[in-house]
Amino acid sequence: MSNFFKIFNVDELSRAGEIVINDIKIQTPCFMPVATQASVKSLDSYELTDIGYKLILSNIYHLSARPGIDYLKKFGGLHKFMNWKGLILTDSGGFQGFSLSHRVKIKNDGIVFKSHIDGSELYFKPDKVVLYQEDIGSNIIMPLDVCLPQGVDKKKLENALALTYEWAKIAVNSKTSDKSVYFGIVQGGTNLELRERSASNITSLGFDGYAYGGLRVGEEKKLMIDAQSSMYKLLPEDKPRYLMGVGSPDDLVRAVRFGFDMFDCVLPTRIARNGSLFTDDGRLNIFNSQYKAKDSPIDQDCKCYSCKNYSLAYIQHLFKSKELLGYRIASIHNLAYLFNLMQRMNIAIKNSDFTEFAEHFLNSYKRTDPYVQNQQKEKWIKSTKIN
Repeated sequence: MSNFFKIFNVDELSRAGEIVINDIKIQTPCFMPVATQASVKSLDSYELTDIGYKLILSNIYHLSARPGIDYLKKFGGLHKFMNWKGLILTDSGGFQGFSLSHRVKIKNDGIVFKSHIDGSELYFKPDKVVLYQEDIGSNIIMPLDVCLPQGVDKKKLENALALTYEWAKIAVNSKTSDKSVYFGIVQGGTNLELRERSASNITSLGFDGYAYGGLRVGEEKKLMIDAQSSMYKLLPEDKPRYLMGVGSPDDLVRAVRFGFDMFDCVLPTRIARNGSLFTDDGRLNIFNSQYKAKDSPIDQDCKCYSCKNYSLAYIQHLFKSKELLGYRIASIHNLAYLFNLMQRMNIAIKNSDFTEFAEHFLNSYKRTDPYVQNQQKEKWIKSTKIN
């Protein structure tokens, strides 16, 4: 699909633009809530739309495992199944090759999964993965790729790059829909030489947009930033650039500064369910004793449903009582915060003062203690290795 992406202004490397697919307009930079199994945990389609979201992400591996591609196709597609009126990007299952590695065998012609639900074999081949996504009506389609953990040797990375490139060539020749757009995925870990090689290979295939994968898999923050910072030299200026798996506010601001346009992550809803809430000053821990009698919203400047209707004291009560409503209230706030952050960045870029905005934001935002953050990350990675 041509001419679906426009750039309205560039401020140094940062871009303010718009994606238009099937007459639905998405302002960029944009964040995509993750509906892995056709659901953004604890929220329904109305709540996502009410926040302002028009683009979400789902996962073709999990949808294949349950309820099944044929089932979704007979139901009329994923949009109808989950009553979603917006756009859907589907991830190809390549990340599950990493996160479910104990249930995976990577072959030259695809990835063999042992289903985490019933142990059955799911054989993902690059052409079939494109077909699966077309069958369920995906608007943005991702090719099958190989994602490896941080720390593997260069030889394994090179082999992964070779497979990702070969599978991308098959994916390009397998597309049949003129209503969807197709992205390529650049891999290479934190090895800048391999990143450059992968970008050269993948961009030669003429995808509609390009994603940076294989980050946020255990690497040090500096290495992740180094890998991102060289991206603008490697990817086409006229195509959307998608940084996969990043969702912390400060990481998003830095990534927009490097020229990325699209993002997704489970982080905002996952930490919300653990009582961690986004603010411009950093994460707020709802369990802190100072909020027990606090008759004020999470964020005085936030206009989301949660902040307009509930006090910190009530939200803490819900979490301590393990009431499900607490998870919903916290998830609405975190997703609304990121949606508004994207809008603020878009405006700053259009006004050509994004550098000032980013510096002010990053100086004010207090990061979670790195040790605590790494523990949380390891706990999450372990939780994805479903037995």
